[in-house]
Amino acid sequence: MINLKHITIANYATESGKTTSLNLSYQTFGKPLHTAPIILVNHALTGNSNVIGENGWWNDIIGENKCIDTNEYTILSFNILGNGYDNKAENIIENYKDFTARDIAKLFALAIEELKIQHLFAVIGGSVGGGIAWELAALKPRLIKHLIPIATDWKSTDWVIANCHIQDALLNNSSQPLVDARMHAMTLYRTPESLTQKFDRTKKDESFFNIESWLSYHGNALNDRFQVAAYKLMNQVLRTIDITRDRNDFLDVASKIESDIHIITINSDLFFKADENWNTFVELKGKKENVNIHEIKSIHGHDAFLIEFDQLARFLKPIFKAEVTSVKKKLEQQVA
Repeated sequence: MINLKHITIANYATESGKTTSLNLSYQTFGKPLHTAPIILVNHALTGNSNVIGENGWWNDIIGENKCIDTNEYTILSFNILGNGYDNKAENIIENYKDFTARDIAKLFALAIEELKIQHLFAVIGGSVGGGIAWELAALKPRLIKHLIPIATDWKSTDWVIANCHIQDALLNNSSQPLVDARMHAMTLYRTPESLTQKFDRTKKDESFFNIESWLSYHGNALNDRFQVAAYKLMNQVLRTIDITRDRNDFLDVASKIESDIHIITINSDLFFKADENWNTFVELKGKKENVNIHEIKSIHGHDAFLIEFDQLARFLKPIFKAEVTSVKKKLEQQVA
């Protein structure tokens, strides 16, 4: 595993009251730690810390001279606990229901302290990664300058919880759990219009439609690279996003977050609905001025944040270019 580093969190007490020692793995890219503004990138459900480079899942957004420029920033990315990316069997979590999204955010916060990071320029993540970003901001309201949750929400809605419940049933009861759970999930990540545009009822052969072949391919591909225990834990994290649990109401919690909040939603997202994000924006804007919202226009649904790179870059560039310009001005002033 290229440049995979590890932090041990000893005697961690979960939200459910269990105490355990855990190993958190991570990668860094771009400038060395503590030499440039730090951006924490949270991966999605079946993703990992390999943000850029060979097999990097966000090469279109992050890299040299790209929207998030690795010549100017340090990129930090943790693997969500138990996702299996380190290929160490001892780090797989079987008791997945002991953990919540807030646990993952707490573990990230402890690792950030271990790395002696006192400030993050930005935290950005899509889907469950964005939910963890919300949880981290609620835990550490002064840590992050720019909070950028994409295709996500500060809570798992009833709709998200319902589909996670179905996923959990498939993962525990199916004879081919990863294949079946992944096929079901892929229909949530796209839209009917997206699938029509891609396949238009064409057939692979006399008895097999191309949409069926595509779903089977994604199911089998995940089966080859992922583990059931990892998927169960990721699904559990997804269903437990809620920055208000055992706290006050949303406005009270979110208004304490000092970060500039940049919500990025997708008009066709059938999983984390755009209406929920717009309601969050309107509600929070009444109490907190530095809240913004952008909407990706796409027929591709939830997965649009991994497809519509031009639109996403257009929303992100002002955030990251402004910091680079500011730093360069300060250096010029120091030289002068």
